[in-house]
Amino acid sequence: MTRLSELATKRKTTKVFDATRKLSEAQITEIKTLLQYTPSSTNSQPWHFVITNSSEGKARIAKATDAGHQFNSSKILDASHVIVLCTKSIIDEAYLLQLLEQEDRDGRFANDEFKKGQHTGRSFYANMHRYELKDAQHWMEKQVYIALGALLLGASFMGIDACPIEGFNSSVLNEELGLRLKGLNASVIVALGYHAESDINQTLPKSRLPQDVIFSDI
Repeated sequence: MTRLSELATKRKTTKVFDATRKLSEAQITEIKTLLQYTPSSTNSQPWHFVITNSSEGKARIAKATDAGHQFNSSKILDASHVIVLCTKSIIDEAYLLQLLEQEDRDGRFANDEFKKGQHTGRSFYANMHRYELKDAQHWMEKQVYIALGALLLGASFMGIDACPIEGFNSSVLNEELGLRLKGLNASVIVALGYHAESDINQTLPKSRLPQDVIFSDI
């Protein structure tokens, strides 16, 4: 059995993808399920994932790297699949009720009292971030980054190479994909596939601060 520490230490960000190697439909089905079941605060699921494996789709996403982020263009264009992780612009009452009814259909509630309690609790936190703390977008994006972490570790488990990309123009990508009209904002891009032999990052040792620096036992 592969140990979790082995996955963490062997995973390396891919800088150059082999454009000839593609992921299978079965692999993408696994990735979709992984993202679907990623945990989020109060099960808020404030995300949407745009996935492409077509040259046209990758070219559209790569437009967001044209000005100032050209070094990321080839990663997107040469990858097998590219996923844009998007954050919802707002969690309103309609969306809260959508979540609640899905949980009800999935058998989460023993009775109406439990259902009401879930709605009350989740609404409390969603509204607290909207109105009191005024950091709802930041709060929701943090949930999306939980999905990012799950995706990167899951890809490593499946033997898939990945590159998370923040170096892109979100305004360009939002417009290109019509995300704002859908109440979404592009937060991070992940390129998936297999590294090319020319990817020097695969030959370099990983570097992290030692555990006695980053951990404290109390």
